Amino acid sequence: MQKLPSLRTAQLGGRRAFVRVDFNVPIENGRITDDRRIRSALPTIRYLLESGAAVILCSHLGRPKDGQPDPKYSLEPVRAHLATLLEKPIGWIPDPFKPQTIAPGEVYLMENIRFFAGETKNDSELARALAQWADVYVNDAFGSLHRAHASVDALPRLMREKYAGFLVEAEWENAQRVLTHIERPYLVVVGGAKVSDKLPLLHNLLPKLDRLLIGGGMSYTFLHAMGLPIGKSLLEPDQVEAARAILAQAEAEGKKVLLPSDSVAATEFRADAPARTFPHAEGAFPTEYMGLDIGPATIRAAASFIAGSRTILWNGPMGVFEWEAFRQGTVKIAEYIAAETAQGAYSLVGGGDTAAAAEVAGVAHKVSFISTGGGALLELLAGKTLPGIAALLS
Repeated sequence: MQKLPSLRTAQLGGRRAFVRVDFNVPIENGRITDDRRIRSALPTIRYLLESGAAVILCSHLGRPKDGQPDPKYSLEPVRAHLATLLEKPIGWIPDPFKPQTIAPGEVYLMENIRFFAGETKNDSELARALAQWADVYVNDAFGSLHRAHASVDALPRLMREKYAGFLVEAEWENAQRVLTHIERPYLVVVGGAKVSDKLPLLHNLLPKLDRLLIGGGMSYTFLHAMGLPIGKSLLEPDQVEAARAILAQAEAEGKKVLLPSDSVAATEFRADAPARTFPHAEGAFPTEYMGLDIGPATIRAAASFIAGSRTILWNGPMGVFEWEAFRQGTVKIAEYIAAETAQGAYSLVGGGDTAAAAEVAGVAHKVSFISTGGGALLELLAGKTLPGIAALLS
């Protein structure tokens, strides 16, 4: 496994550390509603402070137009929240083009980096401006590693010393557990809405895995490809052939595949819509119903399908778990994965929705690792080179 440059090897005393973090958190009426991404960066920040460094934090928030400040996306609320978490004042950098003196032991937060022209264009001029702030570059923004942006890609290529923060290091090493350091049987559980989102992952992991469990909205495209009725469930017509090819490859390579044999369904996409269960069999699934969760027969089959797995990757919920009537499938799969973990299996739960589902199911502390990344994790699992990783290794 290729190792990333570790922050633990750096000489940090009296030096300035520029830290790219991922503080892209949900904010409502000036209040942060989920601070997990901020908390995940605290170990790196505290280590830098304890090592005697000055810390300059840089993040994006939302999707403002490149180079156009928008008060709605200001990082000021994050600054206030971070000061509470660290129990110390946090300085403010309104303009990266105007460097200022920062003493060891101080922490400063830069305004939303996307407010400045060139971030999303990977602009070298912006990167040079950012480089003036620091002696050392640290990337602890796993969720942004797949973006070739100035603070992620161009900047570290200008720096002589660059390191992975503790979060990025942990994310990278845990991803290798399901990519290269695999203990068998290897189970991959995929769900969520779209086949198109998971197709690169499936292409890369299918030769490596032993068992594949497919649920969520994406499963209906696979069922349709098999000629089974899905009513008005979510369907990606342009992905039917791709789904059929995945199933054919799995069969040819002797992989075990479990798809829903039944679904909890409703006639409308509403939290309070009356729910009924139907099997996916000829003439049994009504045309006016849409599947919104895996059904009880599928859940029972999943219990034995998951049992005995030694490496487990779970990416994507089994249904609309945000609604109680369509949550049971996701919760039971989460519990089965947690039970295998308790028996010594390694389990990686990845993606924002999947992490939230693990929380809802009450198993977040019972799996081996929960990834903070969405798109970055998907690209890494698809075998792609992430720009932020390539820059750290350059």
